[in-house]
Amino acid sequence: MRPRHFYIYILASKIGGTLYIGVTNDLIRRVAEHRLKLVESFTEKYDVAKLVYYEQFDDAENAIKREKRLKKWNRAWKIRLIEENNPNWEDLYSGIAGPP
Repeated sequence: MRPRHFYIYILASKIGGTLYIGVTNDLIRRVAEHRLKLVESFTEKYDVAKLVYYEQFDDAENAIKREKRLKKWNRAWKIRLIEENNPNWEDLYSGIAGPP
């Protein structure tokens, strides 16, 4: 059986724009749902669909703890986290999902 992974992720509307933090067990599927606006939600309303940061975990508990911790961070800390790992705010989705 394949090991199961969990992810926290940050989506952005643009460089320095609106941010959204989520958690999932299927990063490719979940980001695709945001991008396709399949669910009426915060991300659909504010056009937040650019994957700018993510972390992988081996268990759901640690992923959820990290998500809750990041949501409590102030905006400057979140931006610094993104820019330390993705200074140009590139959309990381194609790198994990492959070509369309």
